Amino acid sequence: MLNRRLRERQLAWDGCANVRDLGGHRTEDGGMTAFDRVVRADSVRRLSEEGWSQLVDYGIERIVDLRFHDELEADPPATIPVEVVHVPVLPDPASADWHEIGALLDASADSVSAMCAVYLEFLDRYAEGFGQALAAVAGAPPGGVLVHCMAGKDRTGLVSALLLRVAGVSVQDVAADYALTEQNLRPLWQPWFDAARDDRERARRRLMSLTPAATMEGVLRELGTRGGEEAYLRDAGVDPSELEAIRARLRA
Repeated sequence: MLNRRLRERQLAWDGCANVRDLGGHRTEDGGMTAFDRVVRADSVRRLSEEGWSQLVDYGIERIVDLRFHDELEADPPATIPVEVVHVPVLPDPASADWHEIGALLDASADSVSAMCAVYLEFLDRYAEGFGQALAAVAGAPPGGVLVHCMAGKDRTGLVSALLLRVAGVSVQDVAADYALTEQNLRPLWQPWFDAARDDRERARRRLMSLTPAATMEGVLRELGTRGGEEAYLRDAGVDPSELEAIRARLRA
C-alpha cells in the first residue's frame, strides 16, 4: 500500500522532474491527506505544452510561485488559464543576506547540520514570506493548488513541510517526502555544478543538492521546541482560520 501511494504521489508532468501530490500521507490521528488538493513542483516553466495540459487536466486552479523577483524576469510565467500568485519567500540573490547565509553552509562540514542551520535561518529571517505562502494556499479557490520555486527543493520543501505538519502528518513522514527530491533532481544537478565559478562554490552546490530526511527532521524538531509549526505560522501572520482552511483542504 505504501509503495502504491508513493507511485500515486509522484507525478510525471512532461518537462518537470520533481512534481508530487501532497496526498496519500497518514496523519497522526489516523486520517489521510487528500489527493488533488496541493501539488509541489520544480519550476513549471520547464513544462512542455503537454506538461501544461497535464497541469490543467489535474485540476490546478492556483499556482503559488515562490521564486525571486529576478527569476521571474529571466523566466516569466507562461500565459495559462490558471491564477498565479507570486510570493517570493526569500530575497533576491543580490541581497546582502546571502553572504551571511552562505557562511552558514561553510561553517560545518556536515551537510545535515549546515542545511538545518540554513533552513532555520530562512524561517527565522523571512517568516512573513513563509506565512504569506501558507495564506495563499489557504485562500485558494476550490480545485488544486500548485506550489513551486526553481528546483522544488528548499523554498517549496519548507512550504510543503509546513503544510503537511498543519495537516497532521508526522515529522518522520514529512522528512521522508522531502528526501525524495534528491533522487528526482539528480539528472538536473550536473550542469549547475559545472557552472560554479570555483571548487569552493562547486562543493557548496553539491552540499545544497542533498536532501537527507535528517535535514528536514532536524528543522521540524527544532520548531517543535519553540512551540511547533502552528505557533510559528501564527507569529508569521497566518490567521487561525487560515490554518483551519489548510487542514480542510489537505485532509481527506
